[in-house]
Amino acid sequence: MNPGFAVPQAHDGMAAFGLPNGNVRLIRNHEIRDSVANALPLGSPARSYDTKAGGGTTSLEVKQGRDGSVELVAEFVSLSGTHVNCAGGPTPWGSWISCEETTEGPTQGRLRAHGYCFEVPASATSEVDPVPLKAMGRFTHEAIAIDPATGIVYETEDLSYNAAARRGSGFYRFLPTSPGNLAAGGRLQMLAVRDQPNFNTITGQQVGASLPTTWVDIPNPDPVEAETNAAAVFQQGWARSAAVFQRLEGCWYGDGNIYFNATSGGNAGAGQVWAFRPLGGDSGQLTLIFESPSTEVLDSPDNICVSPRGGLVLCEDGDAVQYLRGLTRQGQLFDFVRSAGESAEFAGACFSPNGRTFFFNIQGSTSRLGTTAGGTYAVWGPWEDGAL
Repeated sequence: MNPGFAVPQAHDGMAAFGLPNGNVRLIRNHEIRDSVANALPLGSPARSYDTKAGGGTTSLEVKQGRDGSVELVAEFVSLSGTHVNCAGGPTPWGSWISCEETTEGPTQGRLRAHGYCFEVPASATSEVDPVPLKAMGRFTHEAIAIDPATGIVYETEDLSYNAAARRGSGFYRFLPTSPGNLAAGGRLQMLAVRDQPNFNTITGQQVGASLPTTWVDIPNPDPVEAETNAAAVFQQGWARSAAVFQRLEGCWYGDGNIYFNATSGGNAGAGQVWAFRPLGGDSGQLTLIFESPSTEVLDSPDNICVSPRGGLVLCEDGDAVQYLRGLTRQGQLFDFVRSAGESAEFAGACFSPNGRTFFFNIQGSTSRLGTTAGGTYAVWGPWEDGAL
């Protein structure tokens, strides 16, 4: 739209919001992983959180036709100077939470500490002031989802399991002091399976079986040692008997459940899809709704979203030809979009507020110096004919 604006690389998590003029606002993450030597902020150095970090978000304004077709109206940087902005999630009050999938900081040559969540309002028309939401934890964040009935924020963590090193991925919830105002602080907790300390969800699980759950407190959600030990928050929950997952990724709210992916979980290591249902207070129910028997069936599910018609969209991030796959309410998996080549990570799946247009990203290079192009795509059609 603007000849002077170069769209950044590394398109990742994304969400869609309605604007007062009837258009759609897309807020899109950029998972730039550049070294300190190569990093440049996406936007204005004066507005950037850290000028030695090249990640952030861009915001798009899209005009939507009656049939769901789209026209790009505007595009600009909305968050700058963050690092490895992988996924995140929309809030019920009209903003995007962008999450950093790293805990680097001055020890690694950055100017500021990383590993936090940042909020970008859909109403913003320029770069926002970057405010780290430290009470939500400093760890390798992946995605968040918010229960609109309570304002509780659910968070995923992307760490590989290593029993000897006491490392792995936790599933967290953040109890805000003031729902809708995440900057006001709150309490961070990690999921545990009731009466089964340090329950390992990674292998030996049964699809359809439900586990009763509870929560344990994280005493220090922002530990200084996280900068050199990415598992510093996880280890606090593990010491209190919390459960472990294998590389948690996308997370989305729908129908009273929080759906999330364990990209390397399962007996085959090819991925699991979980549903968590809060039951009030500390009680909940964890259910495995799909486990991939091989990478040919489902290969490393990453970002996820819930269709307005009740199906799930799973974005693959594996090594071969990749797919956007759909999962029906009955647990049937099907192919939706296929990549043109190998190792083309799908991300950013989301539907417009009226449910007529589906948006997604292909990531491309995760360095500003990379040459593999990414892009944002729109799909429209008679959605009522299928599970999505």
